[in-house]
Amino acid sequence: MNIALIAHDKKKEDMVQFAIAYKLILEKHRLFATGTTGKRITEATGLDVHRFQSGPLGGDQQIGAYIAQNEMDMVIFFRDPLTAQPHEPDISALMRLSDVYNVPLATNMGTAEILLRGLDTGYLDWRNVLDNE
Repeated sequence: MNIALIAHDKKKEDMVQFAIAYKLILEKHRLFATGTTGKRITEATGLDVHRFQSGPLGGDQQIGAYIAQNEMDMVIFFRDPLTAQPHEPDISALMRLSDVYNVPLATNMGTAEILLRGLDTGYLDWRNVLDNE
């Protein structure tokens, strides 16, 4: 599966710790991330991560394009809900596309853990069924 990893500045360390904890699951999949988040994950884990631009420079939109083309299966986006983001319209568009195309979207660590554990046990195979219709 193709998994996008995104984290706002104040959540990047949480994302790194998450990637370390779930490295054995993540390494079985193709990973994509926005710029700095991807760099930090790769440095901390050695995981192969395709890096897009940083979020404010269009990375969120690049991931959104993958969603719209049915090339992204899951998005893990650790958002900082307490800090205003200058690219909030891009974030809203990414979340809307996830809803439109039925792409699972986790915006916090608890939901992300459930998605990855489900993925590891095969409970998210429904994406493959929908893709083949």
